[in-house]
Amino acid sequence: MISNWDAAVVKIAAVQAFTKLNPFTLWRNPVMFIVEIGSVIISINYVQELAKGGNWLFTLQIALWLWFTVIFANFAEALAEGQGKAQADSLKKTRSMVTANRLTSSGTVEAVPSADLRKEDHVIVKEGEVIPSDGDVIKGAALVDESAITGESAPVVRESGSDHCGVTGGTTIITGTVTIRVSANPGETFLDQMISMVEGAKRHKTPNEIALEIFLVALTALFLVVVATLPAFSNYMQVTVSLVALISLLVCLMPTTIGGLLPAIGIAGMDRLLQRNVIALSGRAIEAAGDVNVVLTDKTGTITIGNRQASEFLPAPGVTLKTLAKASLLSSLPDETPEGKSIVALAKEILGTEAEHIHEAKNAVFVPFTPETRMSGVDIGTTSIRKGAPDTMEQYDKEREGTYPEQVRQDVDTVARSGGTPLVVIENNKVLGTIRLKDILKKGIRERLLQLHGLGIRSVMITGDNPLTAAAIAAEAGIDDFVAQAKPESKLELIKKYQREGHMVAMIGDGTNDAPALAQSDVAVAMNSGTQAAKEASNMVDLDSDPSKLLDIVEIGKNILITRGALTTFSVANDVAKYFAIIPAIFAAQYPQLNILNIMQLATPQSAILSAIIFNALVIPFLIPLALRGVKFKVDSPTKILQHNLLVYGAGGLLLPFLAIKALDIVVVLFHLA
Repeated sequence: MISNWDAAVVKIAAVQAFTKLNPFTLWRNPVMFIVEIGSVIISINYVQELAKGGNWLFTLQIALWLWFTVIFANFAEALAEGQGKAQADSLKKTRSMVTANRLTSSGTVEAVPSADLRKEDHVIVKEGEVIPSDGDVIKGAALVDESAITGESAPVVRESGSDHCGVTGGTTIITGTVTIRVSANPGETFLDQMISMVEGAKRHKTPNEIALEIFLVALTALFLVVVATLPAFSNYMQVTVSLVALISLLVCLMPTTIGGLLPAIGIAGMDRLLQRNVIALSGRAIEAAGDVNVVLTDKTGTITIGNRQASEFLPAPGVTLKTLAKASLLSSLPDETPEGKSIVALAKEILGTEAEHIHEAKNAVFVPFTPETRMSGVDIGTTSIRKGAPDTMEQYDKEREGTYPEQVRQDVDTVARSGGTPLVVIENNKVLGTIRLKDILKKGIRERLLQLHGLGIRSVMITGDNPLTAAAIAAEAGIDDFVAQAKPESKLELIKKYQREGHMVAMIGDGTNDAPALAQSDVAVAMNSGTQAAKEASNMVDLDSDPSKLLDIVEIGKNILITRGALTTFSVANDVAKYFAIIPAIFAAQYPQLNILNIMQLATPQSAILSAIIFNALVIPFLIPLALRGVKFKVDSPTKILQHNLLVYGAGGLLLPFLAIKALDIVVVLFHLA
């Protein structure tokens, strides 16, 4: 990822800092726009002073420091934007013109440039080939290298018939052959969206940022009115106030610090998410994450890895373990799903060398799984082996007038209660036993969910599984609550219910059935491994497909809110010191009793004004790293966070200018700058 101070980024940002001086660009930042107008006026005044032999040196210094203020405010924004644009440039390198093997309507294959692919086209991608466009795997399975997109070196499995069927253009097939249904036209791919979204200049302002900007504009307008009425007031008091002093007073009293850093804070927030491999499709969603107090998460593919693994064979009474393992192996050999492969692997462990000859069974007719039969198996001569869901297999056994053992029912119930998925195996009309399939939790998910709980965020798992399985997984993962046998409409209604109660809701999902709920939620995080429908319904996409990233998203959301609050507090507190520097400088000569306000004992009115302007200009570049990095979020109550803000940034913002302006005044006098 791009460092905050990468030399190339800094160089580009330095150029952009001057480009952004264009008033048609700068007016979007009202505070800095007014400072620029003041800089122009002082610059014109300098030329006039120079022509008539007046105090041009003092005016020149004020003009230069005002321009410095505007330029570094622009630099802060350009630096934050530059990081996103540099990342976008690196992403663009992954887009290369590749040849796609497109299936025609007649079933033949034609080689076409990837740019010619259109939505709903079908392409075949083989081992070693680059996936030409975004899409969903509709046939086959493959190991995919997504490091060009995610930065992660570990390959991932993408297969048809699961929620892990989504593939991204520009990634590479390591092993396997798949048929992909293209899901985007050229220019509309996920990579194109990523490039667009990481370019910070295109991001939209969030409601919080707009509200703060309105506050800053209101303060600026207030000080404009105050400064505009000062000439009339000073005439009444028979005090001469120069144009330079008036503009200096306005610039110092305006919230220039936060005004200069505000755009950079929001852009940098998106960049910090990007550094964690999360693409934020909405700046609004990042800040909403800071207020989330309920998170709904899917189970399969989100909390669990999505592929159930065979962990145990439970033979029926009178049946040996090897008999059950052999039948399970035979019925699973044609099963290309991860579950089927795991059954084969477990059976081979139990059978040892016996397993080497089982696949040589002659006249074997494999029976694939179908939604109608809800079972799969194999027929070998007069032997018929089937495996499937318990209720289906009990009905199958009943139709063949077999005897369904009570022990098998108990085993099925035990597996379900423990969070597993039971499959029953039957040979002809004899029940052989139960296979335990176990959902595997994603690494570290429990710890991360407990951390969310510590932030006061309630976690709710929503799944289509039965209540027993859902309860076991929820307990193992540390979930606060769960909803079992959930349908897409029930997920959607649950989110609406929480929102009606005033909660900010986050939703994590990866399947097409999650899309309605993702679209409704305040913060919607789709897994990159998920379906295109889930990604399109979301406002964030996790490139690593790691649901525990929500904790990072929440922390960054809170980080942005706290950073804005901290720097606003600091900026407003700064104004107090600058007030004590400039007001005495303007009026003390005519009214010596106002010298009591000169608590910093500044040498002269001119040195006081120049010192305040220099401090006002220098504080922005000094705070750029803080704006880009953000104020670190700590788990605490809102009251304590506010107290900490006031103590550190309020008191610090009040004390620092007094010390700094006094030090600058000494330097100004020492070098006869005023």
